[in-house]
Amino acid sequence: MSFARIAAAILLVFAFPAMAQTDAAAPVQLGPRAAPTHHVEVGALPTMDTTPSFDAAAATERYLAQVGGAARAKSDAYFEGGYWLQLVDLIYGLVIAGLLLGLRLSDRLRDWAEERTHSRYGQTLIYVGIYTAAVTVAGLPLAVYEGFFREHAYGLSTQSFWAWAGDFGINFAVSLVVSLIALPILYFVIRRAHEAWWAWGAGLSVILLVLEFALAPVFVAPLLNHYSPLPASPLKERVLSLARANEVPVDNVWLVDASRQSNRISANVSGFLGTTRLSLNDNLLKQCPPDEVLAVLGHEMGHYVLDHATRLILLMGLVFAGGFLFANWGFRWLTGLFGGSWNVRRLEDVAGLPLLAALASLYGFVMTPVTNTIIRTTEQQADIFGVNAVRQPDAFARVTLKLSTYRKLEPGAWEEIIFYDHPSGRTRIETMMRWKKEHIADPDIRDSARLP
Repeated sequence: MSFARIAAAILLVFAFPAMAQTDAAAPVQLGPRAAPTHHVEVGALPTMDTTPSFDAAAATERYLAQVGGAARAKSDAYFEGGYWLQLVDLIYGLVIAGLLLGLRLSDRLRDWAEERTHSRYGQTLIYVGIYTAAVTVAGLPLAVYEGFFREHAYGLSTQSFWAWAGDFGINFAVSLVVSLIALPILYFVIRRAHEAWWAWGAGLSVILLVLEFALAPVFVAPLLNHYSPLPASPLKERVLSLARANEVPVDNVWLVDASRQSNRISANVSGFLGTTRLSLNDNLLKQCPPDEVLAVLGHEMGHYVLDHATRLILLMGLVFAGGFLFANWGFRWLTGLFGGSWNVRRLEDVAGLPLLAALASLYGFVMTPVTNTIIRTTEQQADIFGVNAVRQPDAFARVTLKLSTYRKLEPGAWEEIIFYDHPSGRTRIETMMRWKKEHIADPDIRDSARLP
């Protein structure tokens, strides 16, 4: 027998008694029983909400209450006076047009231009140049009152009369150049397009609007003010950082000497098709701390990021199309009634320009609520973009109060729709305070939970 078998036998001898003893002592199997249970008390822990409370409506009222008394009355009077001036401007322009047509001055000017040249383009050029100058001179009394005396009466202008006159002359020169370029082209279109002239005219107006957006900030604005780079400072770095973060293609910030004309605060991101530039006027820099400057520039950058230039061009193009249709109908109807006494019967007759101008003024006046709403909605969108980008709702609210020197803070609902091309002060502050309420739990906002 091998050693392995002997070892196995020995193990079996010793293990068997133990196994037998174990089986004999095994307990009787019992059925399953339920596990013991104990009653557990459950209670809700108190919620530790450390978010500060914020009443947006109360905050709005507190801000608005900061401008009252004589200051509020003065602001309201200035802005409401502008409503009547729109009507006065319309009536004044219609009277000038009526005199030019009714006294046959326009007819005689056309004949005089025809005597000077046989070129239709040359005749139109001569007529437009003299007409533009004559209308400007005729409107000068109203322009002086609105632009100089009224602004001084409300403490908004800082110019001497001769300084104002110089700016007026520059604006007139620019208007004259634009008129000498655009109006002969318009009359060329009228002669060639015939019944479809209004559509081509609307297209020409859109092109002019595009050129204004692209060229005016670069070539026209510097004629009236001096632009210089904003000196290096932490504020400039923050502004450029904000621009880079929102992909606004500028590498400098321009400072405008607007204080030579008025004490109004302003800034803009202007330009189109590659001429974008970021500017702020020196009044904004003098009157506002850095957080308010950033709040304003955040709003202005919103116009660029949201592509408001394109939006305005498209929507105003529709308005222009309606205007040319109205002028086409109005011209034919009125010349059918009075054309004999005016000696003007055809659209291509440049002597009818005062009538076209009068119809354009009337259409623009009636469409004021529409054009104001188009612009006001873009401004509201820029407000939202700005507060999201800069996160300074109180700073923007404080700037809104500073704008109240020439903007009525609390108009009625229809008053705002009809006359406001920006949201009213109340609307803008309410927007900021609603935003603040919804972000009051954010770490950078919660510390400003107190009412203003």
